[in-house]
Amino acid sequence: MVAQEAGGFRHLDIIEEEAPRGGFEYRQAFTLLGRFFCGETRSTAFRLAGILLLTVLINISLQYGINLWNKYFFDAIGTRAEGVIATAVAIFAALAICSILAMAVHTYFRMSLAAHWRRWLTGHLAAEWLKDRAFYKMHIAAPEVDNPEFRMTDDVRQTIDPLVDFSIGILNALLMASVFAVVLWNVGGAVTFFGVTVPGAFVFAAAGYAFCATSLTLLIGGPLVRSTEEKNAAEAHNRFELVRIRENAESIALIDGAEDENAKVDETLGQVLARWRHVIRKQSLVTLIIQGNAVLSPVIPLLLGAHKYQGGDMSLGELMQLSAAFLQVQLAFNWLVENFFRLAEWTASTRRIVELSVTLRGFSETDGAGSEIEVREGPDAKIHLVNLSVAQHNGRTVIRDAEVKIEPGEKILIKGESGSGKSTLIRAIAGLWPWGKGQVLLPKDAQVMFVPQRPYIPNGALRDALAYPEGDTAHHDDAMIKALRRAGLRHLADDLSREERWDKLLSGGEQQRLAFARLLLHRPQVIVLDEATSALDEDSQADLMGLFLDELSHATLLSVGHRPGLEHYHDRIIELKGRSAGGVQVTEDSGASLRIAGLLRALMRASSPTST
Repeated sequence: MVAQEAGGFRHLDIIEEEAPRGGFEYRQAFTLLGRFFCGETRSTAFRLAGILLLTVLINISLQYGINLWNKYFFDAIGTRAEGVIATAVAIFAALAICSILAMAVHTYFRMSLAAHWRRWLTGHLAAEWLKDRAFYKMHIAAPEVDNPEFRMTDDVRQTIDPLVDFSIGILNALLMASVFAVVLWNVGGAVTFFGVTVPGAFVFAAAGYAFCATSLTLLIGGPLVRSTEEKNAAEAHNRFELVRIRENAESIALIDGAEDENAKVDETLGQVLARWRHVIRKQSLVTLIIQGNAVLSPVIPLLLGAHKYQGGDMSLGELMQLSAAFLQVQLAFNWLVENFFRLAEWTASTRRIVELSVTLRGFSETDGAGSEIEVREGPDAKIHLVNLSVAQHNGRTVIRDAEVKIEPGEKILIKGESGSGKSTLIRAIAGLWPWGKGQVLLPKDAQVMFVPQRPYIPNGALRDALAYPEGDTAHHDDAMIKALRRAGLRHLADDLSREERWDKLLSGGEQQRLAFARLLLHRPQVIVLDEATSALDEDSQADLMGLFLDELSHATLLSVGHRPGLEHYHDRIIELKGRSAGGVQVTEDSGASLRIAGLLRALMRASSPTST
């Protein structure tokens, strides 16, 4: 993400170069993931990692002991030493029990490290997503960074769990290869091929065989990473379509849109299947290499050592010890081959995590850089729009150089043609819209509440939905009941503790009434309404707008609305008239009209319902 100049100010634009598909992206990934080992989580991270390292060393020691046991046991078989065989069985039992216990402890701490790491990464991304309303900005300016919730859950899991396994696996492979390469060198000794003696032949054979298998895997399976990423993206899109249908179930059912939605879901499933086919073809080829390697690896050391065994230069125990050591070295050298599928999945998920992190960091880095609308405290109790220009996120100017002063308690109605920027302007005033330049100066310590056309209602008890975003303990039940009754929700006064999906249970009009009840409860100094009465009939609208004549008369009101009669509840109209470069015209009532408006407001105040 970069900030580019357009129309005199910056706008945010997501570009591919910020998340390249090369080594630089892996540097970004490991920089992000490595923060787990810093800060508050440092102690936990290093403690768990240290214990895991210890379990790896113990396990390798036990594997080396089992390798020595192979020589001891098979030499005993070769000499038919019955007493020695019994001792060998007892030793093996002890080694096996220790190995099993060590692996159990290893698994416990491996999963614990992954769980703590996942908790940290999800929390870190969620905090960045919620910081400074980045979730809102990303929805507007970076829709291509799709399904952030999927990235913060499934992609985090598919990034961290394999990463822990890979880190341990690579360390284990290096140590295992080092230990058992020494066994191959010492026990295998030199091997003569066609009159040429090769010292450490078993080591070179293991390394050469592993190099061939790994190179072939990378050559054939390289495109698997990209195919896996495309498959994961298609699955995420299909999941998003299903969630969208669930969230809009009533609207779809009312207009009988199930058939059309089924066609869309079928289309996304087709994309998933098509991309799965690419993965299947490439994965099948890689499987040929992996399975071939699994068949050949145990046989090669026996074929190489058979001549020395038959010639009496190697005992049966040494041959079996050599075979076991060769297999361990092969497992170490072929670690990439054995984990290629998981590496492909890990890379695809990690790219999505990096893309999300880069996008969120881009929003954070541009905030406060002097290229956005600055919302801060002003010198007095007025609201000042100072040289305010508002733009779309792509840089196109909507409103240019607005200069407006709004007195404390003044009621302002913002009007204009569709697309003139009314909703964008009030979002900028409320601090929701960063794109543009200029200043919005608010009264000191003023609480600003924004009421959209469709208010947000969280799940849970009704008192939680009413008190949102404050906790339900911030207000007494009597105050909540009084607010519900005054907002026309008397029938819900006894349901404060009732837990429901209130956003599904309440009608659109009831949800808007609940938003006005919140205003009564919080009594903010500045209120911003965006078509907040659109779902109400005219009488209900008059009832709720009457709040600004009585209970909320202290508040400064900025509202956008097209409903007739709204002018009676406002002191001034700001009309936005579209021009090629954008423009704002502020129209004030003349003295005569103000007197008429004042008389109407007095009459409405006298007839407005009192709080009950």
